[in-house]
Amino acid sequence: MLPTGVIRDCRFVHPQVLQVYIQEDEDQNINFKNLSIHRAATEEEALNLLFLGDTNRTVSETPMNQASTRSHCIFTILLEARRAGSDKVRRSKLNLVDLAGSERVAKTGVDGTILKEAKYINLSLHYLEQVIVALQERNMGLSRGHVPYRNSLMTMVLRDSLGGNCKTVMVATASGEGQNMEESISTCRFAQRVAMIRNQVSVNEQVDPAAIIRRLKQEVRDLKEELRLVRGDAPERGPLTTNELDRLTKQLLAYVDEPDQTASINLGGDMMVIRA
Repeated sequence: MLPTGVIRDCRFVHPQVLQVYIQEDEDQNINFKNLSIHRAATEEEALNLLFLGDTNRTVSETPMNQASTRSHCIFTILLEARRAGSDKVRRSKLNLVDLAGSERVAKTGVDGTILKEAKYINLSLHYLEQVIVALQERNMGLSRGHVPYRNSLMTMVLRDSLGGNCKTVMVATASGEGQNMEESISTCRFAQRVAMIRNQVSVNEQVDPAAIIRRLKQEVRDLKEELRLVRGDAPERGPLTTNELDRLTKQLLAYVDEPDQTASINLGGDMMVIRA
C-alpha cells in the first residue's frame, strides 16, 4: 500500500497490473478488486509469497535510514479448518502489517519525492492513530460512538483487525540514541494506545452450505434405496461376492466401534440403511 493511498499487489511489478480497488458490500464487508489470492499448501509456499511481496516494496534512502520502506505492507493469511464429517467450518484471518517508516520532516530536512512521500506516510499514520484513539476511548467508556475507519484506505482494510472480532498485537521498534528520543517516545505512546484496545472475540464458526448440500443429497439417495426395497422394486441379484463380503465386514466393524449414537451405515445396493 503506497503512502499516497494507492493499493498495489506486491506480487507484480508492472504498474498497470498492480492497481487494486476496494469495494464495500451491503453487509459492510471489504472486498478487493484485482488483488491476487494464492493457495499455500505448506509453510514454505506461504513464506515464498511473503518474501516475494517484500522484495517488490518501495524502499528509499533517507537521512535517518539507509533502507526506509516508503509503503505500508499487508500480508493476509486466510485459514480454514473443519472436522471430518462435520457441517461446521472455522475460518480465521491473520493480517501481518509492516508500516512505512515515519520521520520528522523538519529534522531530516528532506525534499522532493522523499518529502512528498513523508507527508503521505505521516498523514496515513495520523489517520491510523485517530482510529486507535477512538477505539481506546470507546473501551474506556467514553462517549465515542464513531470510529473514523473511512479516513484512509489502510484503516478501511484493517478495520476488522483493529475493532472487529480479533486480537491485535503490535511490535514497536525504537532507537536508544539520544538524537532519536522524540521519535522513540512517540512510538512507545502509539504502541501503548494499541495495547489498551480491548475486543470481545469469539470463534468464527459457520455452517458450510456445500457440506449440507452433499449430506442432503446422500440422504435423498438413501431414502430412494429404502423406498425401492419397501416397494419391491429392487432388482434380484445373486449371492454376495468375496470382495463385497470383505467390504461389508469392515463397514460393520467400524459401525460397531463408532461411539457416536447418531452414526449410520449405508450398505449400498438393495440393502437398508442401518442407524443406531
